[in-house]
Amino acid sequence: MITVEVGKLGPDRRSDLLKVQGDRLMGVNENVVEITDQNFAETIEGSTGLTMVDFWAEWCGPCRMVAPIVEALADEYSEDDGVTVGKLDVDQNPDITVRFAVRSIPSVLFFKDGKHVDTVVGAVPRPTLEAKLKEHL
Repeated sequence: MITVEVGKLGPDRRSDLLKVQGDRLMGVNENVVEITDQNFAETIEGSTGLTMVDFWAEWCGPCRMVAPIVEALADEYSEDDGVTVGKLDVDQNPDITVRFAVRSIPSVLFFKDGKHVDTVVGAVPRPTLEAKLKEHL
């Protein structure tokens, strides 16, 4: 992972650090884990507790709308409730994307003790994602 500072505003119009994922830029948040085809088994299937994974792509406008919500939930729930929050770029990680039949993005998948338990598809408001988090805690 390479972290670079991109001017005052990154491509998502926020003034954050960005990290290179393949040939793409992804916002940096210490509470959001980068999920890939290579680390999925260890990071998700080998975990205990609740994990929320945002399936996204750089070119996806609705994904950019959901990203700040996912990051805010990561900040709030990773410390207090031990929830793991991750992001998986569908263009860079086709194996996991196909495995879970993700055909529309953004899709947020929920895993409990390594098993897929729920999915939310589309750009939904924070209360919708937060309700799903609370439902599975």
